[in-house]
Amino acid sequence: MRRETQNLLLVLLGGALLKIALTGTYLRYVKPALFPWLIGTGAVMVLLAAVAIVRDIRAARARARADDPFAAPPEPHEPAEHAAHEHRDRSPWMLLLPVFAIFLVAPPALGADSIGRGQQTAAPERPTGASALFDELPPGPAPELSVSEFITRVVWDGSGALEQRAVRLRGFVVHPADGPARTQLARMRISCCAADASPVLIDLAGPAANALATTPQDSWIEVTGTLRAGSATEANGQVPTFDITGARGIPAPDDPYEY
Repeated sequence: MRRETQNLLLVLLGGALLKIALTGTYLRYVKPALFPWLIGTGAVMVLLAAVAIVRDIRAARARARADDPFAAPPEPHEPAEHAAHEHRDRSPWMLLLPVFAIFLVAPPALGADSIGRGQQTAAPERPTGASALFDELPPGPAPELSVSEFITRVVWDGSGALEQRAVRLRGFVVHPADGPARTQLARMRISCCAADASPVLIDLAGPAANALATTPQDSWIEVTGTLRAGSATEANGQVPTFDITGARGIPAPDDPYEY
């Protein structure tokens, strides 16, 4: 690979990392805790490219002065024996494909399409230690819970705190392929990045849920309702049924994942 190609790839890859980090679009792909690493990696790559470019320019000028003090600096070049190999070796340019994708068409966060491709529902793990004792629900007539916390409480909280208690949940709309008239509330939960994402799902029921049958998939909504006792079982993958009394559209959050 020519030195110019190496330097160009470093600049573009480092610039792409800095772009998604500084604009916040990195939240579509990785968890927030990785922000400093993206900034550091992108800055180091751009810095390495800058250092390499300066060294190449100085080396070219030094060679020009040694050959002819009065000649203009020549363009940096590779030895002739590498020319044929360089012409055939196009694989390094494949590294530019994700760069172009980020700069031109930033891929969206995972949504209903990922669930439809057969990803498994994330079964909640049993809390251990101090976290095995759930905190009391926040005060108020309908406190907001994350979808992950709600399902974890449904499966493992034996105190009955959710019984007949109205709560608010936020997520995006999914219409399952096996029942297009049904509506589910979904969130994607990740441990590190979008590659390990798994969906957490809730079946929506009640008259207000019927009105959501025509709501497009991936639309973000907030629903208020109560848990239908005993609806989450091993047979249905621990997917509870939520009898909703109200629903409203909301903007998509900057950070679409749960952790």
